[in-house]
Amino acid sequence: MTEPASSHAVEGRPMGDLARRITQRRTELGLTRQETATRAGMAPAYLQYLEERPAADPGAGTLLRLAGALKTTVRHLTGGDTELPPGLGRASRTPRFTELTEAECRSLLSPHGVGRLAVSTAAGPVVMPVNYSVVDGEIVFRTAPGSTPAQAAGHQVAFEVDRIDEAFSEGWSVLVRGPARAVTDQDEAARLEEQVFSTPWAGGRRELWLCVEPVGVTGRRITV
Repeated sequence: MTEPASSHAVEGRPMGDLARRITQRRTELGLTRQETATRAGMAPAYLQYLEERPAADPGAGTLLRLAGALKTTVRHLTGGDTELPPGLGRASRTPRFTELTEAECRSLLSPHGVGRLAVSTAAGPVVMPVNYSVVDGEIVFRTAPGSTPAQAAGHQVAFEVDRIDEAFSEGWSVLVRGPARAVTDQDEAARLEEQVFSTPWAGGRRELWLCVEPVGVTGRRITV
């Protein structure tokens, strides 16, 4: 059954980019539009409408079914958690904690993403988010000379990535330790330029490449 767009919004929810969030979450789960629509009990044509029309405003029932089909929350789908830290949900009553193998950790690092760099500075330890790529087994990112991340060059650092699923109280984290170095060879810098996924999200002139060699790689997973 094709469901018309409802003019009734979920009370109190902010207007986020619902179309993009639905598509992104569906892609993360590896679901086709047909599979997602079947899970949510709606027509594929209506799901296509929601994904292609940023102004679409479905009702509360539709959002709840979509959130269930996509294993997430209505708040996340509607952009209501963008200004909140992750992990506000309650822990599961029966959590299972497991250590990840190094192979699993490296797989979760994936070719690129956003992680946190921990570096020692004159003012004390600092943790900074950076968008990174993995090239030839090393974590690489670009920053500006003189910036806080640039102080990692020549020192041992820690680099962490994680993922939290609020809907199911599950998540994982991967911690990498190793030396960081600045890329001074122009050929190597050019090669990295060609292979990385994207430019720094922060924008601006960030021409210093840093590489972190993963000497120690550990990880943990919490499941229900």
